[in-house]
Amino acid sequence: MSDKRATEKLHFAASDRPKAQEARAELVKRYGDVDRDEADVIVALGGDGTLLEVLRHTMPDPKPIYGMNCGTVGFLMNEHRLSDLRDRIAVAGPVVINPLRMNATDSSGQSHEAMAFNEVALLRETRQTARIKIRVNGQVQMDQLICDGILLATPAGSTAYNLSAHGPILPITSNLLALTPISPFRPRRWRGALLPYEAAVEFEVQDADFRTVAATADNIEIRDVERVKVAIADDIELCLLFDQGAGLEERILEEQFQY
Repeated sequence: MSDKRATEKLHFAASDRPKAQEARAELVKRYGDVDRDEADVIVALGGDGTLLEVLRHTMPDPKPIYGMNCGTVGFLMNEHRLSDLRDRIAVAGPVVINPLRMNATDSSGQSHEAMAFNEVALLRETRQTARIKIRVNGQVQMDQLICDGILLATPAGSTAYNLSAHGPILPITSNLLALTPISPFRPRRWRGALLPYEAAVEFEVQDADFRTVAATADNIEIRDVERVKVAIADDIELCLLFDQGAGLEERILEEQFQY
């Protein structure tokens, strides 16, 4: 594996930020660059948002992705360093992830599909609180949640919006999903649920004409939704590469001891 990766063809995908563009120019000069279709490994330069965009673009033809942090947060990225890139990729550890598939129906009856690697979130659009019915595997688990919103997060995304909303951090190998309310008003003490990886979750927006709600799949937003169905897309597998000793599992573990 390591000998093969050391000679693989690389494609560099960078955000529009100056730091990422400067890094791309230097890396292309050092290591060359091929078209995405010809590449064996894609190197994403930017922050976590850039990596999510690259993941979406590679879904039709999945390739291993090695991210380098030239952005702000970069939780899903490796350290930005120009030297020894081929050697780093050669010994990088793979993590296979599945996205969430969101199917949302808006107030006009139109259906929208989008993929999310971090979370699918429902958020109120106005000053009115959202009122949402929750079904899991076809069974009503909550008749009405009065809240600012609710989200369903993957293990990879559990340290993002989910953590900010006081949801649990999930080990990458946990095969769980985090269902986390955002500023719940009633039931006031409900803090969410851990669901099996294969769970199918459906959100029904109540009084949707007055209490309008938007649904987001990572950074893709659908306005004025009435019904949203979410489940793991187990037919899609994508591979992220992480430096030795700094893999996603280690990062998620360390995040649980931050204070």
